[in-house]
Amino acid sequence: MSTQSDKVIGSHSLFRAFAYRNYRLFWSGQAVSLIGSWMQRVAMAWLVYKITRSPLMLGLMEFAGQIPAFLLAPLAGVYLDRWNRLRILLIAQTLLMTQALLLAVLVLSDWITIWQLFTLNVAFGLINAFDQPARQAILHDIIERREDIGNAIALNSSMFNAARLIGPSIAGIIIALIGEGWCFLINGITFVAVIVALLLIRTAQTVTEHTQLAIWASIRQGWHYAYRTFPIRTVIIVLTLVSLVGNPYAVLLPVLAKDVFHGEATVLGFLTAATGIGALYGAFHLARRRTVLGLERLMFVAVFAVAAAFIMIFLWQNYYLALFFLVFVGFGLMTVYASGNTLLQSIAEEDKRGRVLALYTMTFQGMTPFGSLMAGGLAKKWGAPATFLSVGVVLLISAGIYALFIPRMQRHILHFYKKDELKRLQH
Repeated sequence: MSTQSDKVIGSHSLFRAFAYRNYRLFWSGQAVSLIGSWMQRVAMAWLVYKITRSPLMLGLMEFAGQIPAFLLAPLAGVYLDRWNRLRILLIAQTLLMTQALLLAVLVLSDWITIWQLFTLNVAFGLINAFDQPARQAILHDIIERREDIGNAIALNSSMFNAARLIGPSIAGIIIALIGEGWCFLINGITFVAVIVALLLIRTAQTVTEHTQLAIWASIRQGWHYAYRTFPIRTVIIVLTLVSLVGNPYAVLLPVLAKDVFHGEATVLGFLTAATGIGALYGAFHLARRRTVLGLERLMFVAVFAVAAAFIMIFLWQNYYLALFFLVFVGFGLMTVYASGNTLLQSIAEEDKRGRVLALYTMTFQGMTPFGSLMAGGLAKKWGAPATFLSVGVVLLISAGIYALFIPRMQRHILHFYKKDELKRLQH
């Protein structure tokens, strides 16, 4: 594509993915919607803990909202390789808007119960099982130059984490002033922006898989491909461990805010926003990169940073120091997921990309509920600070084991990188 925006946003620009009209529409709509989504996430956690005062119930609620991604992501991956990804995304976003507005009605009318929250969270998870991999896979339909995919992923991460910085801070103030229901209502309204943006996107339908293959055979083919491709297999294992052990830290934040730091919703909002600051820095750091080479080392640094920060939170147990350490948690988690995502998108073959990214969703969204359940149970038994210590130690050991495989990862990634460069020269 050759447009005026290409002249303004050069090939080495931090914002080069914005050269594509479709990507600008996609990014803008998601940016508005994700602020509302983060407001809903904070409001949901606060409401559940206010009703139950149970860390275990927080873990159960996270489990209910994310386990469908683990169960349905393989099926979603098959259909992402067969159906129009833009249409799938449009349907998913419309259903998520409906879920948010229903939550708003129930909370504002004071009809809400813990079981209604639980049921609506399950509905959220079912929709998200298709929405998450679709949001990743569609990048190849709206970004023409493959070398700009990594930049687009990093800019997506910057948008996601800017929303994580803004949304929780607003949510904390709104909850304190007028209640949780208004956060759900605002979230529902923000979906209008992303739905309009998706309707304006014009892109050719991408269908790459031969549809005569049976569903289960197609799932099995994707799994076999991911397993026998060493970099993909290694990235999936690392992301699985981080999702199981590190990502569920969010379950502990309401407990940390209320029981350890004796604060209210605003304290929870600032704790959540602190992770957003670190993640936003990490996203811009990744956006400046021009190659996938070196991302395997960066993943090690990221996991190590998260592990060290969790251990420091246990050792100090101070609100202001916790804010500081959570910046490193945000940086580390965002970096490991965005780096892993970029590697998977760069290495995966076109006709299997949907299924590979579905595995990514299984790790990111699917393993987190098991970790949330575990973290909630440990926090109930040991308290939040001791739980931070235990997960920090596990991640530290995991980072050390992963470091042993980095040289082999480098050789494989360099091979894929050179092969991709050769294909581009031939075309």
